[in-house]
Amino acid sequence: MTKTGLHMMQVEKAIGGKTIVHPFDLHVEPGQVVAVCGGNGAGKSTILRMIVGITQPSAGTIELNGINLKQDRVNYLQQIGYMPDHFNFPAGLTASECMRFYASLRGRTASEADEALKAVGLHEARNKKVSVFSKGMQQRLLFAQAMLGKPALLVLDEPTNGLDPYWMGAFVDLVNTLKREGISVIFSTHQLQAANEVADRALFVINGTIVRSAAMEEYRAEYGELALHRAFSELFPRERQPIKHSEKTSSVTVTIRGRESRNGRDA
Repeated sequence: MTKTGLHMMQVEKAIGGKTIVHPFDLHVEPGQVVAVCGGNGAGKSTILRMIVGITQPSAGTIELNGINLKQDRVNYLQQIGYMPDHFNFPAGLTASECMRFYASLRGRTASEADEALKAVGLHEARNKKVSVFSKGMQQRLLFAQAMLGKPALLVLDEPTNGLDPYWMGAFVDLVNTLKREGISVIFSTHQLQAANEVADRALFVINGTIVRSAAMEEYRAEYGELALHRAFSELFPRERQPIKHSEKTSSVTVTIRGRESRNGRDA
């Protein structure tokens, strides 16, 4: 019987003898949403880049719907939509031109490209050059190209960065729609609001180690409604330590281009 969903078995990554991501197992079922949470440099992006074949694992096996990444790379990658953590569209093109270009690469139609733009609220801006897009608009365009063709698995690297509150809510709605259509989603984030609302499962990464992986029901039973925020505070205790101020310090001196300023006044 063919296995469905994403299966990662004893996957790890080492560079120059240093382990970047320690061995782990992960299964993402069809229609399941998994959030990969952690601070900057924790290893979240490396995990996602191994899933999409950009970074080669040092050990382990990765399969999607029974297709092995190493043995059948082309058919494996045809099932994936990927949103990187940086904007990489040519600045001289419009949003519509970018989307139609990516659609042609994937054997998709211009109408599918237009529908993806509508889904992320960029249809009215389709004829604007992407060089004038705000950070939030860039993020939505990246999300739109990842959705092209309704892949079996969406891999999103920090998709909520730069989104205003309205589009944060729209992101949750879009992911829920994809989930109902049986599309799996795995996304990295250090912003826990969206993960709390949309994830079925969340895992926390510290220094390349998955320190906890559980269903959202388990987190909520343990921590309540703000489950991931409280789990984060427990797993990352240093993040909540207050900044220590010295009582002996009565002034601060800053030198800017050869001029000193104490407590905001020129010396």
